[in-house]
Amino acid sequence: MNCFKSLFLGCFFSFTAATGYADSIYEVTNVYDGDTVELSVNNTKFKLRLMNIDAPERNQAYWKKSRLALSKLCKGSHILVTAEIFDIDKYQRSLGKLYCNQIDASVYLVEIGLAWHNAKYSTDPTTQNAEHEARQQRLGLWKSKKPIPPWVWRQKYRY
Repeated sequence: MNCFKSLFLGCFFSFTAATGYADSIYEVTNVYDGDTVELSVNNTKFKLRLMNIDAPERNQAYWKKSRLALSKLCKGSHILVTAEIFDIDKYQRSLGKLYCNQIDASVYLVEIGLAWHNAKYSTDPTTQNAEHEARQQRLGLWKSKKPIPPWVWRQKYRY
């Protein structure tokens, strides 16, 4: 980790702890896709990239279904939204876990076959097992004979 990023993260996490954001209840104000949302807390908005998963990209099969499932799970005034922030990615999005009514959004999306376990960046056994089960049951994108993973899609259709 470079010095600037390390300093930024230290300040960010000190800020979240000092302001109470670390234990805050958030509002999901936008769902960009199946693995990125906009959160709002105390009139501050920021992007959160869900850890452990990779969801279909825009214009890819199951993109709309993945986005809609995350939106239904996490968006609305009746939803209790909490998050654990662990890092910042190269696009300056927060990286973390999102919980909607105490349901881990990453695990949920993989369980219903609308996201992949992101094995390149995660060894989380819960999402690994969830993907295995979804594949066996041919849920969501696993209904396709050879679903194209988002990391392959991004290389093929750079945009």
